[in-house]
Amino acid sequence: MDNNNSHIKCYHCGSSNNEFYAKANDIEYFSSNKDYHYYLCNDCEVLFIYPQPLNELQQIYPANYYSFNDDQKSFSFKIKNKLDQLFFKRHVRSIQKKEINVLDVGGGTGTVCDTIKAIDNRISKTQIIDIDATAEKIATLKGHSYFRGRMEDFETEQQFDLILMLNLIEHVASPSAVLKKATQLLSPGGIIIIQTPNYKSLDASIFRHKNWGGYHCPRHWIIFDKKSFLNMAANCGLKPQSFSYTQGAAFWTVSILNKLHQWKLIKAGAEKPLVYHPLFSIISMATAAFDFARKPFAPLSQMLIVLKHGRKPNS
Repeated sequence: MDNNNSHIKCYHCGSSNNEFYAKANDIEYFSSNKDYHYYLCNDCEVLFIYPQPLNELQQIYPANYYSFNDDQKSFSFKIKNKLDQLFFKRHVRSIQKKEINVLDVGGGTGTVCDTIKAIDNRISKTQIIDIDATAEKIATLKGHSYFRGRMEDFETEQQFDLILMLNLIEHVASPSAVLKKATQLLSPGGIIIIQTPNYKSLDASIFRHKNWGGYHCPRHWIIFDKKSFLNMAANCGLKPQSFSYTQGAAFWTVSILNKLHQWKLIKAGAEKPLVYHPLFSIISMATAAFDFARKPFAPLSQMLIVLKHGRKPNS
């Protein structure tokens, strides 16, 4: 690794004022055996992968990627779905419209849109943006509109009252460009709900040099903390309606399973990704409980932000 970082510029703000943060590998899907490097920008305070694997999308998002599949049978999924229903019901009710158009960026097979349609009969349109052809077939069969491609390339005259970007913003080359696009598509009185990792958390610190699950390497390209994310939102003309930390069970679980795999206590590989390991649900429920117990006292490794229109965005 080159210790001179002067040629490395932050993909978020363009600054060369950065420092090496960690090395990571694809420990979940084993799509690549390469080492990937993360850097901390000392100016905008984001973590970024360098270089971005822009030309590896088909490789690093394999056909068995979790959001491209519609498996809803596990016990942990059913618990998560119940919690999602309560969360979305509260926020969808806050939208004062007779009909509600929903846009889910990175929505995969439409699982979240299914949940939202089931809790509010005002939902009139559900639009998904994602990159997988199989997910497109599943989503359209369930009645969702689907654009196969990037948010940056999505064109429509329609505005949306609810825009979802759940564990999405950290996957894109330019989060600020995607968020500005979302701001343009957001109707007056509408809201954007974002869930994204927080690298200033206990599990991120413990597993920093041990393939922290929150890197989701090499699929998470820019990772925020509270300050850096809210600064970006303000620059995009958005202001927070609410901000909270939430459990990062998936990150804990991947990190722990990776150690078990390294110790040869479990088996995993491209055909058997860690996310589908039988222990995944068990460890996830335990670590979620741990996170919920300490939520009043410490920042957790997922941030949940509800945004609405604010001032005019910066150019």
